[in-house]
Amino acid sequence: MYSARDQRDNEEWLGKINAAADSLELGSEARSYASDLFLTQLPDEDRSKKAVAAASLYAGALIAGEERSQTAVANSMDVSRLSIQQRWKDLLREAGFRPPSW
Repeated sequence: MYSARDQRDNEEWLGKINAAADSLELGSEARSYASDLFLTQLPDEDRSKKAVAAASLYAGALIAGEERSQTAVANSMDVSRLSIQQRWKDLLREAGFRPPSW
């Protein structure tokens, strides 16, 4: 769970998630999951937020059944594909999901 303050303090990152979701043509459910994952797994360090936001968007799209490639999400969020690959499964686990084994 996250606070309204976390949401307010991270509006810039939520905006970036939504802008990337626009470019990937993701629906509202994927955006909502991505935002929730990002805010519940909010990193302490600002430099990590970009990678966590990208991984959250990738995972949120998976949860919503709107899978996009890691490369496509990475390009839309201006991070490396490796940034997503290293984080998305842990994000899902922390949120109570069982990530796929592939």
